Amino acid sequence: MSNPTAAMIVIGDEILSGRTRDSNMHHLAGALTEVGIDLKEVRVVSDDHGAIIAAVQALSVAYTHVFTSGGIGPTHDDITADCIAAAFNREIGVRDDARQILAEHYARAGTELNDARLRMARIPDGAALIENSVSAAPGFVVENVHVMAGVPAVFEAMVASVLPGLTGGRPLISQTLRIDWGEGDIAGPLGVLAKEYPHLSMGSYPFQKDGIYGAHVVIRGSDPGMVEAAMDKLKAAFA
Repeated sequence: MSNPTAAMIVIGDEILSGRTRDSNMHHLAGALTEVGIDLKEVRVVSDDHGAIIAAVQALSVAYTHVFTSGGIGPTHDDITADCIAAAFNREIGVRDDARQILAEHYARAGTELNDARLRMARIPDGAALIENSVSAAPGFVVENVHVMAGVPAVFEAMVASVLPGLTGGRPLISQTLRIDWGEGDIAGPLGVLAKEYPHLSMGSYPFQKDGIYGAHVVIRGSDPGMVEAAMDKLKAAFA
């Protein structure tokens, strides 16, 4: 039985302009791999209503889970919550439980819960909240879409709170072999091995160092015995 699948939508003009380097995809990919959920697609979209809505609608029907990062803060360009509501034809407004979380947080900090900060309590109807142990403002889940902050520390905390509630499959394992041959020489035997093991993923990642050309060949799969057997054959082919 195949593992559940996932997609990610990274939202923000700052990512597309190069002003901010995204680390959330890397973190999510590793976290999902550990629980046996296969990340199949990642889209980076601008702070544009149409782009966000289209991506959410397309990916939510194609994959078991969708994760978004970015655009749920207090400023005018934080439009993700509105877009999620629109994508699923739901109303959105300040919700009492989210307001209470923010009110308590800012009271402890001695900071005013002003209109800008209150934007972070706007939640689509029927959504479940995602805990934010770092800065309090919650994420939320609508159907199979998990909406989370773009700030890496907050995103990672939200991922940690969400994953235990998701049903995964068999965690993927991988083995890597360095081969000091050019990829043109590696391709033939590797292709034969890939056909022999269609349920495994095999990738070749070339390098050049000190005049030596080679590749790191990575074999991935959920069956440890099958991965081990394929790696043994790979080693024998390039012994």
